[in-house]
Amino acid sequence: MTIRSRDQDACPGALSVHRAADGALARVRLPGGMLSGAQLTALAQAAIRFGAPDLELTSRGNVQIRGITDTDAVAVADAVAEAGLLPSPTHERVRNVVASPLSGRSGGLADVRPLVVALDAAIQREPALAESSGRFWFGLDDGRGDISGLGTDVGVHAVDREHAALLLAGRDTGVRLRLDVAVRTLIDVAVRFVRVRGTAWRVDELPTTQDLLTLPPTAEPGATWPPVLRPPVGWIPQDDGRVTLGAAVPLGVLPARTAEFVGAIESPVVVTPWRSLAICDLDEGVADVALRVLAPMGLVFDENSRWLDVSACTGTPGCERSAADVRADAAAAVDDPAGGHRHFVGCERCCGSPPVGEVLIAGPDGYRARGRPS
Repeated sequence: MTIRSRDQDACPGALSVHRAADGALARVRLPGGMLSGAQLTALAQAAIRFGAPDLELTSRGNVQIRGITDTDAVAVADAVAEAGLLPSPTHERVRNVVASPLSGRSGGLADVRPLVVALDAAIQREPALAESSGRFWFGLDDGRGDISGLGTDVGVHAVDREHAALLLAGRDTGVRLRLDVAVRTLIDVAVRFVRVRGTAWRVDELPTTQDLLTLPPTAEPGATWPPVLRPPVGWIPQDDGRVTLGAAVPLGVLPARTAEFVGAIESPVVVTPWRSLAICDLDEGVADVALRVLAPMGLVFDENSRWLDVSACTGTPGCERSAADVRADAAAAVDDPAGGHRHFVGCERCCGSPPVGEVLIAGPDGYRARGRPS
């Protein structure tokens, strides 16, 4: 268990940027990964005007803009606010909500999209949560098991259309509740975490979680879900007859110009926790044209692509801690037939590492697998 100082929690936001080796980094929280085409376009244009001409997709369904100069940090924040993506300056770093990306459109037991909206509003209304950790995150799984395996601090996992299991650190507590009271329960747990957390950033850093619960278990506790590593990719029929295009984004780096093309479709977009996009609610003709335009621009619609088996942290030159250009090395490894998922990192912090798969750590003598002696 790792316990850190509260003062070390410098998790960046749109207002509190991180000073990286390549300039300031702004992170825009997108509860449920949801944004409109116009909002994606606004972020792309902010990156082009004020930072590096790419958008970074994160493993929490957020978006980062890198390479911002000190003089342009305020301009980026203004652009984010004008796009409607900065509704609460006091709570902007704690609006960490991930949800099943296809919920309410294709499969799943319940539509958790309304819960995303309600939970985000409730987070902003609760003054105590402004003091929460910038790494604390909520999970809303519609029953398909894609989010529950991520190990979010507190979450719900739908067991039918009206009921859900309450999870802490990705583990079933045995508590069952109606989905219509889920938001209130999640907020209550999060507030209790703030009260007892001390220097902990995450629920799994607490010595006990008993103080976080007030509802008694009515089912056997302890169940977990296997982590999902691959995003939904390709032509995905929706339950209403329309189409979602699942687009993997190699190494989570979305060129801003490509993002502008996605935004121009003027359809809802979801940034997934697997650093991909879901472009939703498309008529078949629009989906066909979009696929033909976006695939040559580098977005991946093939579920068998080897790009889905590699990932990487930022590496050099963006991160001063990194010992290598890990993105370039990960890209070079795409055609390597080695099995399983591989995540390339530039230092022992292993940023962005998935919960399973091989993590390769760069050093002066090349890469070694995490867990092996250096």
